[in-house]
Amino acid sequence: MSELSKPIVTGILSYGMSGRIFHAPFINTNPHFKFKAIVERSQKKANSIYPEVISYQSVDELFADEEIELVIVNTPNNTHFEYTINALQAGKHVLLEKPAAATADEVKQIFELARKVNKNVMVYHNRRWDSGFLLMKEVIESGRLGQLIEVSLRFDRYKREIGPKKFKETASTPANGLVYDLGSHLIDNAIYLFGKPLSFTKTIGIYRENSEVADYFNFHIKFPNQLNVYLTSSLLTAENLPGFVVNGTLGSFGKDRCDVQEAQLDGGMMPNEPGYGVEPEGSEGKLTLIDNANKKTIEWLKAPLGNYMGLFNDVYNTIRNGVAYPVTEEQLVWQLELLEA
Repeated sequence: MSELSKPIVTGILSYGMSGRIFHAPFINTNPHFKFKAIVERSQKKANSIYPEVISYQSVDELFADEEIELVIVNTPNNTHFEYTINALQAGKHVLLEKPAAATADEVKQIFELARKVNKNVMVYHNRRWDSGFLLMKEVIESGRLGQLIEVSLRFDRYKREIGPKKFKETASTPANGLVYDLGSHLIDNAIYLFGKPLSFTKTIGIYRENSEVADYFNFHIKFPNQLNVYLTSSLLTAENLPGFVVNGTLGSFGKDRCDVQEAQLDGGMMPNEPGYGVEPEGSEGKLTLIDNANKKTIEWLKAPLGNYMGLFNDVYNTIRNGVAYPVTEEQLVWQLELLEA
């Protein structure tokens, strides 16, 4: 096997929710990767599913493993910058969980070091591979809606209680709260579709009892050609509103946020099993068009297959084949400028 075609030996820094659901199943089932090691400081859970994987006690032990080429940094948000810098200095490529950092300046430092040591940093924005987002992207790019006037992306939950993860719930911790958690996804979706924002207005609020951090946000972002994009998320939405809404001069599109991948992975399904990523019946998007005679037509559109494996294939192609990773440094800097504002 040539050096360019061999699997990428990979280590994961944590086996919490992110490692268990969003990373380990893909590294384990994708033949382009070899899942070698994970860091588990207390409970050793990974071996019950991945018996051949080494469970290290510390991040430093994993960094010292010379066989590991790629490190997945999926630790608490406030450690992303430090661990990514350390991984690069140890000679590793990095797949970095969102948010990439707490500030745009930190993002620039990360990529400057990556260029210096000739390694790749790739940020894990898996929501580009959600089924609903893929369908909305198809509709927008088809041009059937005419000139776009307004796009709304929502990501709502209902969690009244203060969560146990202190890095998300403590005001003094960098990159905290809902804005960095789900805002990074929504801003990335908007920038991926429409490019650099012209201007934005950011509104945040705290509504949960005893909360220190924002549990509601709205971004109103202006893009070229008079396009208004609204990004909203709340931890106190009892009845979820449509996750994807697009209004144009020729029609409208709307769809609920129905991607099933997270729930399937959490339930133990592997991404190479039949039915993975397939939305249930009744989850179709609604496309409403108005013709020149003011006649209305309605189409129900089935979403493409949700597939986070596409992200990992892009990681492989970046490391082995030198293909540019789709989440760029420039996009991340724009994103962090909004997050930290």
